[in-house]
Amino acid sequence: MLTRQTVQKSIEQLPPQFSIDELIEKLIFIEKVEEGRKQSREGNLVSNEDVREIISKWSR
Repeated sequence: MLTRQTVQKSIEQLPPQFSIDELIEKLIFIEKVEEGRKQSREGNLVSNEDVREIISKWSR
């Protein structure tokens, strides 16, 4: 979940004129990064080896 402070900081980093799509894209990106960091802190990780195995099953 994003905080008001994170949203305000993100808006301040945008150029003087921007589209709502640009803002939404930036906020979604930040939210995804934060979620990934949370999962990492909690140990919810997938090893490179597991990812390779998953991808190899797709190509069969």
